[in-house]
Amino acid sequence: MKLVLRSKNCRLFFTGQGISLIGTWMTKVAAGWLVYQLTHSALLLGLVAFTDDIASLLLAPFTGVFLDQWNRQRVLIITQTFAMLHALSLAVLTLTGNINIYGMIALSLCQGCIKAFDVPARQVFIAEIVENKPEIGEAIALNSFIISSGRLLGPALAGIAIAQLGSGLCFLIDGLTYLFIIAALLLIQLSAKNNHYPKVDRPWKKLQRGFAYVVKFSDLGWILLLLGLVSFMAMPYASLAPIFAKEILQGNAETLGFLLSFAGLGSLTGSIYLIWRKRILGLEKIIPLSTGLAGLSLMIFSQSENLLISLISLYLIGLALSLQVASSNTMLQILSPDDKRGRIMSLFTIAFIGMTPLGNLFSGFVSDRLGVVTTLTINGLICLIAAAIFSQQVHPLKRSLKRMVSSES
Repeated sequence: MKLVLRSKNCRLFFTGQGISLIGTWMTKVAAGWLVYQLTHSALLLGLVAFTDDIASLLLAPFTGVFLDQWNRQRVLIITQTFAMLHALSLAVLTLTGNINIYGMIALSLCQGCIKAFDVPARQVFIAEIVENKPEIGEAIALNSFIISSGRLLGPALAGIAIAQLGSGLCFLIDGLTYLFIIAALLLIQLSAKNNHYPKVDRPWKKLQRGFAYVVKFSDLGWILLLLGLVSFMAMPYASLAPIFAKEILQGNAETLGFLLSFAGLGSLTGSIYLIWRKRILGLEKIIPLSTGLAGLSLMIFSQSENLLISLISLYLIGLALSLQVASSNTMLQILSPDDKRGRIMSLFTIAFIGMTPLGNLFSGFVSDRLGVVTTLTINGLICLIAAAIFSQQVHPLKRSLKRMVSSES
């Protein structure tokens, strides 16, 4: 961690992001609780989560092309400013009693469009502020730690805030926390090398070349494919958590906050482990193992009617998903050529963020017919099967990783 934190740019970025993400997770919990209060529908919970992320699926391939020629620092300043306005709009509507399900869906769609640019830009920007490629894995592990810390603190604070003062306060706090990351981005100074962005005459052609490279370099394709499946099958547990908190565990908003905080604690544990291990080699084994653990834990959570068992299983889900996503992210960054990283990280955004809304919509639809218990049990089983299939790709991935690490050393 010392290699990364000795950089002023890294200190600014990770500090600003850490504060902002606490507010982001407060909004995520408050929005889910508010939607369920308004509708009492698993399908509409899935629909709102779907609209929040669907733009990442539709726009991310094109945003990746433009990010390879745009100033990523400026893009992030713009996206964070719009995200702040989104949170403040949500706060005003809720606090004045004018919020309804249609407003939630519209604002979720706006937030999804912002994330389609923000998420891939953020991933590429991390590589820019680190500069030294062998340190990228450490920076991604630290970024995962920051995200996990927000997942731990945000839901717990949201549960308390909702119980005492309502969802509107969470949205207001979120809006104010964006000021910290915007200030950090304004203070970051990049070297002249990282301020050069080549112009592209034919974005569509460049998009085709990015896809062709992933198809040709199948190691990248396998990582993205498994990540997309995990996002589709495992991530919807968060959007359905209000039903488990209220209907199955007979709890309230604080129960929901505790459930998601334990998932955040597991995610934090996974991030600390990745920071501690430091080595890039071995990540190819972590990806299928963590996918299998996520599937098994999801099945246990779906069958549990005991709060303690539910908390433990969500801790393991958070741990597994943190390891899976961060390991996949690191390997994609290491294996990606510099001139194609924007497009490849946009595909990462599709797999990680873009597939989640489809999974939320699918799981919400199935849950309305088969129930949330059966739905998440099936989803967990599919993750287990996918982990077994991906394990056959471990040795080819290890060879590719060894080649890249040796070439950079």
